[in-house]
Amino acid sequence: MVLEVALIDITPGSEDAFAAAYQIGHPILAGTPGCRSVRMTRGVESPSRFVLLVEWDSVEAHLENFRNSERFTQWRGLIGEFFAQPPLVEHYLDVPPQG
Repeated sequence: MVLEVALIDITPGSEDAFAAAYQIGHPILAGTPGCRSVRMTRGVESPSRFVLLVEWDSVEAHLENFRNSERFTQWRGLIGEFFAQPPLVEHYLDVPPQG
C-alpha cells in the first residue's frame, strides 16, 4: 500500500465551493481500481489549505488507473478552477515499528 499526499492551496474565498466540488468528485476518485480509501482534510490555522490523503494499492495504480485516465480529467475539471497553485503531490510508504 502507498499513501498519496496532496497539499492543495485554494484561492481564498472559494473554500466552500471547493469542498462542494470535492463532494461531487469524490466517487470518481474513490471508484478508481486500486484505490483503497480517500480522505480530504482542511487546515485549521490555514483554512485555504486542504490535504488529500489517498491510499492506493501501488504508485502504478494511482498513475495508470487514475492519472492517465478520463477519471483524472473529470476530477481535475471539477476542482482545478479553485487551485491557487498546482498541488504538491507525493507518495509515501509506511515505516514499520521496530521490535
